[in-house]
Amino acid sequence: MLISSSSSLKPILLSFPLLLTLLLLSQSSHHHHHHHHHLFLTSFLFLLLLLTLYFLSRPRPIYLLNYSCFKPTPTCRVPFSTYMEHARQMPFFDDRSVRFQTLILERSGLGEETCLPPPHHYIPPTPSLSSSLHETHTVLFSAIDHLLKLTSIHPHLIDILVINCSLFYPIPSLSSIIINHYNLRTDIRSFNLSGMGCSAGLISVDLARDVLQVHPNSLALVLSTEIITPNYYAGKERAMLLPNCLFRMGASAVLLSNRSCDASIAKYKLLHVVRTHKGSDDKAHSCVFQEQDSEGNLGINLSKDLMAIAGDTLKSNITSIGPLVLPASEQLLFLFTFIARKLINPKLKPYIPDFKQAFEHFCIHAGGRAVIDELQKNLQLSAEHVEASRMTLHRFGNTSSSSLWYELSYIESKGRMRRGDRVWMIGFGSGFKCNSAVWKCLQTVKTPVEGPWSECIHRYPVHIPEVVKLL
Repeated sequence: MLISSSSSLKPILLSFPLLLTLLLLSQSSHHHHHHHHHLFLTSFLFLLLLLTLYFLSRPRPIYLLNYSCFKPTPTCRVPFSTYMEHARQMPFFDDRSVRFQTLILERSGLGEETCLPPPHHYIPPTPSLSSSLHETHTVLFSAIDHLLKLTSIHPHLIDILVINCSLFYPIPSLSSIIINHYNLRTDIRSFNLSGMGCSAGLISVDLARDVLQVHPNSLALVLSTEIITPNYYAGKERAMLLPNCLFRMGASAVLLSNRSCDASIAKYKLLHVVRTHKGSDDKAHSCVFQEQDSEGNLGINLSKDLMAIAGDTLKSNITSIGPLVLPASEQLLFLFTFIARKLINPKLKPYIPDFKQAFEHFCIHAGGRAVIDELQKNLQLSAEHVEASRMTLHRFGNTSSSSLWYELSYIESKGRMRRGDRVWMIGFGSGFKCNSAVWKCLQTVKTPVEGPWSECIHRYPVHIPEVVKLL
C-alpha cells in the first residue's frame, strides 16, 4: 500500500516504541536470544523505512523571501477631471455613456493619483502591439528589478517562473519575454497563465507551491499583472464601461523558496491555499465575460449578478478554509448552529465564524468599493481590517491580480506587521473563482518600508466619501 500523506505515518511512528517494547517483553520468557536479535533488526529496518517515507512525503515548507510592486510615474496619473474631459472628447461616447462613467467614478472609491498607460492619454486612445509590449516591459521589469535588489538574488538562481496576465498574451509569451530579458537558465520551468481574471495571482502562488514540492532546493519567481493598453472599451454598453473606470496600471513580483537555508531570512511562510471554482454554474461562468457589443467593440461585460455570485463563491471558500484556520470553539459554534437550523428551526440565523480569531490581517482584492463593502459585511470586519483594501483602491485603483500585494505592502508600511501575525489573502476573478492564501509572518517588518507606499504612506488612511461630486 502506498502512503500518500505524512499524517498517516505519524500515529505509526508515535506508537512504534511501545509496540517494540511489548514485542520484546512477550519474547523474554523463551530465552532464544537469536530470535531477539532478528526481531530487533527487523524492527529497526521497519522503523528506518517509515522514517524515510515520512521525510519523503512530508510537504516542503514554502517561504516568501520578499516581494515588490510596480509604482507608476506621476506622468501616467489620471485625475477625475482629466478622465472625464477625455471621455467627453471621445468620438465613440454619447452623453449617456459619459454620464454613466461620471456616476461610476463618483462612487468608485478611486482617488486622484491612479495611473493609466500613455496610449490611454491620447484622444482617442492609441493602443498597439508595440505600446502594449512597452507597458509590459515597464511594469514587469520595474517590479522584478526592485525585487532582485531587495533579495540580492542573481537571476541565474531562479529555477521556476510563473506569470499571470488575463488579457494580453503575445507570442513569444510573457514568460519568454522575462526569460530573454534576464537571461534565465535554459532548464527553467516556466508557466504562463492567461484569462484567469483578478484571482490569478493566488493561482500562480498555488502553482509555484506545487512545483516547489517536487523540486527541492529551488527558487520560484511569481509575477502578476494586467496590461491595460489593449483593453480600452470604445463602446456605449454600460456593463462594459465599468472596467474603463476601475482598472489601472500595476504589477507584482514575488520570490518563493523551499530552501531550508532561507527559513531564517524569509518574511512569510505559506500555510494554506484554498481554491473555489463555480464555473459549472452558467450564471457564475458568464458574470465576467469578454465579448463584442452590438457594434463589434470588444470589452469585458460585468453582470448585475456579479456581487451575489461573488458572495456565494466566498461562502463556499469559507466552508473549505474554516476548518484549517478557525479555533475549535468557533468550529463547534458553527456546527451546532448548522445542526439546529437543519433539525429545529430553519429560520434560525446562520452563525458566521469569527475569522478575526484566526487572522490579524486581511487582504481583500481591491476590485471595487462594492466588493470590499460586501466582504466587510459578510465577515463582520472592522474598518481597520479592510483599510488596506480601501486605501489600495483609492491610491492605485483596481490593479487586478497584483492588488493583494499592494495591500500587504500597505500593512507593512503602517508598521502593523508583527512576527507570528497571520494574513488572509482573498482574491476574486472571472470563472467565477474565489481563492484564498494564508501566510504567517516570520519576522516583524520594520518601517520605513521600501515600496509603492514609501512616498505617500504618511497621508493615509484618508477619508473616502460615499460620493465625490464631479462637475
